[in-house]
Amino acid sequence: MITVIQRVTRASVSVDNNVVGRIDAGIMALLAVEKNDTEKEAQRLLERILNYRIFADAEGRMNLSVRDINAGLLLIPQFTLAADTQSGNRPSFTPAAPPERGLALFNTVQQLALASFPSVQFGRFGADMQVSLVNDGPVTFILKT
Repeated sequence: MITVIQRVTRASVSVDNNVVGRIDAGIMALLAVEKNDTEKEAQRLLERILNYRIFADAEGRMNLSVRDINAGLLLIPQFTLAADTQSGNRPSFTPAAPPERGLALFNTVQQLALASFPSVQFGRFGADMQVSLVNDGPVTFILKT
């Protein structure tokens, strides 16, 4: 699994001009499922997102996680992150999981997040989404399992 996490002051995701997820300060994560990913990778990736220390402590150092500061988490499915972009001028999506598998693992991440984190919102798998955010820093990382 691959995710791009961004520390944000606010973020939202809309489908058909209706906001389906919104957070204030926290992490917005774009998440892609690859062919060979399993529930184990889904669980590991969520734990990394929740525990990744990208928020400033009292001394101004990145030493606190979204869990430590009780901020928001917005998880958005984005299969294009799994694209192979090594050659040519058009991405290949062969590394991405088939849609059914991607949906199943995104649902797994949703269920795990709801069970372990109080302030989580989601984008909608397979939908044409519009994402809005204010990247704080900017602070952006790519995490892989």
